[in-house]
Amino acid sequence: MRQDCRTLILCAGLGLLAAGCPKGHSEYDLGAKAENLQDYDAALDYYQKAVKVDPHNATFRIRLNQARFEAGEMHIKRGLEMRKRGELDGAVLEFQKALAADPSSSIADQELNRTAEIIAEKNHANEAPPPTDHNQQPLASMPPEMKPLSRAPISMKMSNDAKIVFDTIGKEAGLTMVYDPDFQARRITVDFNNITLEQALEITALESKAVIKPVTENTLFVYPDQVQKRRDYDEEVVKTFYLSNVTQPQDITEIMTGLRQLFDLKRIQQVNSQNAIIVRDTPDKLMLIQKMIDDIDKAKPEVLIQVEVLQTNMDHLRDLGILPPQQVSVSVNNGTTTTSATTGTSTNTPTNGLTFNNLKHLNSGNYSITTPTATATAILADTETKIIQNPEIRSVDGQIAHLKIGQRIPVATGSFQAGVGVGATGGAGFVNPLVNTQFTYLDVGVNVDVTPRVHPDREVSMRLKIEVSSQLGVVNIGGISQPVISSRTIEHDIRLKEGEVNILGGLIERTDSENVNGWPGFAKLPILGRLFSDKKVDHQADEVLIVLSPRIVRMPYWTRANLRPLLSGSDQNPQVTRESELRAPQPQPAAQPPRQQPPASTNPTTAAPGASAANAGAVAKMRFEPQTLTLKAGQTATMGLVVENVNDLYSIPLLLQYDPKVISVEEVQHGGFLSNGGAQEISIVSQPFKDKGQYIISATRPPSTPGVSGSGTLLGLVVKAVAPGTSPLSIVQVNAKDSQQKPIQLVTSEATLQVQP
Repeated sequence: MRQDCRTLILCAGLGLLAAGCPKGHSEYDLGAKAENLQDYDAALDYYQKAVKVDPHNATFRIRLNQARFEAGEMHIKRGLEMRKRGELDGAVLEFQKALAADPSSSIADQELNRTAEIIAEKNHANEAPPPTDHNQQPLASMPPEMKPLSRAPISMKMSNDAKIVFDTIGKEAGLTMVYDPDFQARRITVDFNNITLEQALEITALESKAVIKPVTENTLFVYPDQVQKRRDYDEEVVKTFYLSNVTQPQDITEIMTGLRQLFDLKRIQQVNSQNAIIVRDTPDKLMLIQKMIDDIDKAKPEVLIQVEVLQTNMDHLRDLGILPPQQVSVSVNNGTTTTSATTGTSTNTPTNGLTFNNLKHLNSGNYSITTPTATATAILADTETKIIQNPEIRSVDGQIAHLKIGQRIPVATGSFQAGVGVGATGGAGFVNPLVNTQFTYLDVGVNVDVTPRVHPDREVSMRLKIEVSSQLGVVNIGGISQPVISSRTIEHDIRLKEGEVNILGGLIERTDSENVNGWPGFAKLPILGRLFSDKKVDHQADEVLIVLSPRIVRMPYWTRANLRPLLSGSDQNPQVTRESELRAPQPQPAAQPPRQQPPASTNPTTAAPGASAANAGAVAKMRFEPQTLTLKAGQTATMGLVVENVNDLYSIPLLLQYDPKVISVEEVQHGGFLSNGGAQEISIVSQPFKDKGQYIISATRPPSTPGVSGSGTLLGLVVKAVAPGTSPLSIVQVNAKDSQQKPIQLVTSEATLQVQP
């Protein structure tokens, strides 16, 4: 029985001990230790266990939320570092961990999506874009660029109508010229000597006062150079410029005002909520605006200003001496007369009851003399107060920074009046003196206002205002106690080097006072004067020293591209010009003379008919024949792939591209050109990719045979119409080589196939 009681008592004690221990305390302690070691994942796990044990503990839940944030930030930082190093897969994993730790982190979700986009772009960089439906094609971002069939240097001299000159240049490059109805005939003279196509068009446009606008990649529109015509025909682009380093709406307004003045912009809008500027104008102006924004959208310099304020107050008081009585009172009382006398003065008040005859009957009981006591004073008081303040102010270049250290003291302002009426002893009413009184608060202490400006030579200009103030006491004004405030203010502009220490102001105030109180004459005695006087000496000293030292923590960073000027066109026509457009074309290597071929009777692999020395200097081309073809759904046709002016062609691998939803290339046939009219067998290797709309073809002459020169049909393509629509048939890649395995440059074009229902 006794043993059972002991067991019961032991179990009850253990139960009480377990009930007294807080739930989840051990997990919470482990989480705190892990957090101190910056192992935020482990800390998050421990805090989650602690909250699970005691879900109503506010402390546990607060630390859990903090650990979620810290763990998420840690993984985001790691992911950014890995992405910067090019480790995209590891970065994705870190961002996923950040989301798992803190599902509410929007920055983790953004960075994860951004990294996934980078991976997708990298994987599909070398793939051809998939064909899209005509109605769902992406919107164009820029106007079309001119892509001529030939960029051979132009040498030409002629004097004729401007349209004829434009047409001649267009035929040389394989471009189609279209003219505005108001473009007037104007005779011009041009003399081109080995210049580029762009330079020839620009010179002709200047002479004919015209403007050239690409409508498609191979069609140019020419219209008169007039202000109204430019407004009618100039293409405009809308672009949003995001500013990364602006901190105030005034900064965006300043940038926008400068851009409007520089480029005469009419359609520009600032968006303060997104730190962005939206502009609609010509592509050339947008390029110039981008250049300006890249130059001025820089992180502003920052300065750390160290301020030291040393204030010392010293008060020395010495009060020594004996203050003797300074007045004596004599009273004569006989029931009718009272007389008082003081040192140096006497006062007699006669009444009807006092006569001179009564004075002879005065005795010691008829008068009294009152003498005050003397006071001996010996006081020595020394007070010394030192105030040392060392604040630091960090400010952005050009922005004012305020520092206030001290207290706010109320001061009555406005209209107020003192209390009126008889005091409480008179029984009359009393008016509160705070009626119609307002209060304002003064900042008393150390107040620093500084506006820094960082210079490229690492010097700092500062506009400073430093005020050191304190409350000396109070004074009663109109029944209200008003503070008495002492103030020392320094306000000026200075320029210092980085780290230079400057004493802005050393203010020293000394007050010496001496007060002697005693009997006249006796107080001035050399030694005995101490017995008849009290001497009070007070020395007060107040010193304030202010030291200032600037430290630059961020400097303006200008790259060489920011300092580089940019050609911006004329006053009426701002535009950009590429350097390649200003340079003369590189001289072409001299054409090799055609090799002497043996007679056809002795060597069957002779050059193709029509090949001559003149063809060797012409531009080699490749085109489809016909270039435009119309079919009905399900119909098939054969198109020829023709080469012109080729020299010593031995092999030609190429890649065709088309829309698989509209047409399909079913078969590749021999064209006869590489086989030299069928005299030799050639090797043709082809591989279709119908789902992607691609066809790889490679045609090669037999080994140990020379190439073929001239013009002719290279291949035959059997095309089938699949569904109604329009599809281009283009050569996206070609790698032709001669018999010496040297590359041959070929200018390619595309065909257009239209399928009708």
